[in-house]
Amino acid sequence: MHGSFLSNRQLLIAVLLAFVCAGVLQACLAKPEPSAVGGTSVVVPTQKQSAPATTAADSSDTFTDGTPDYLRLQGSDRDAFRRWFTWLALYPATLPKAKLPAEITDCAALLRFAYREALRKHDAVWARSLGVARPDWPEIAKYHYPATVVGANLFRVAEGSYAPADANNGNFAQFADAKTLWRFNTHRVSRDLHAARPGDLLFYRQLEQNSPYHSMVYLGRDYAGQTSGNAWPEAVVYHTGPTHTGSDLGPGEMRVMTVQDLLNHPSPRWRPVPGNGNFLGLYRWNILRESE
Repeated sequence: MHGSFLSNRQLLIAVLLAFVCAGVLQACLAKPEPSAVGGTSVVVPTQKQSAPATTAADSSDTFTDGTPDYLRLQGSDRDAFRRWFTWLALYPATLPKAKLPAEITDCAALLRFAYREALRKHDAVWARSLGVARPDWPEIAKYHYPATVVGANLFRVAEGSYAPADANNGNFAQFADAKTLWRFNTHRVSRDLHAARPGDLLFYRQLEQNSPYHSMVYLGRDYAGQTSGNAWPEAVVYHTGPTHTGSDLGPGEMRVMTVQDLLNHPSPRWRPVPGNGNFLGLYRWNILRESE
């Protein structure tokens, strides 16, 4: 997303860094180790894992949205995913630009990074690879990436309901841009942010830009791990994607913004309100989908 920061950007980042120093976001304390190509290493050298054997249940797709029921999470696994996903989306915003994981170059890359890493087994090997201290949070129990029915190819990239052949025919991939994540990997919840839960996504379509599809992660009020009663503002986190300044192309940056500031953004096309035609709505990952 392009545009200037609102006045409380420094306050938000200061709050986040204060939590880091206090140990509330303890997993941000460790300094990431540079990779061989100068970026932050995010490839986890875990033992080789094969995808579990496909069963009849694995190929079912209750919502005919292209996501196999095998990948859908239930109960406490949903809560665990939300916590890990929002933390991993926020973590890069606390890093200096030079320490940002090399793969995070735009809003879709941030979603892919946080989604994939949330589904891993968060053991000591994972923590060392990412350069963080592991938070003491519950793990997702159902499966761990990349041992899934679609292997390492987590993201649906083609229209249609799920079929067993999709695990190997290219309908799932490790890469998906913002439009693909929106169309094939999430479902719309509402155009009203009052329906948002931590880990939900805001999608936009800005046709006047070269990369029209943009996304943000809704963090809610619990993103800093505060106890109940603390009046921290609702916030979103996102990567701007490459930015143009005159004839120069910049790499963009991570940003955190309060929902209130977003609702009052100086450019109406970024306001997440029903009357804004550029705002596609509030979306939720298909793996969190529940019967209505």
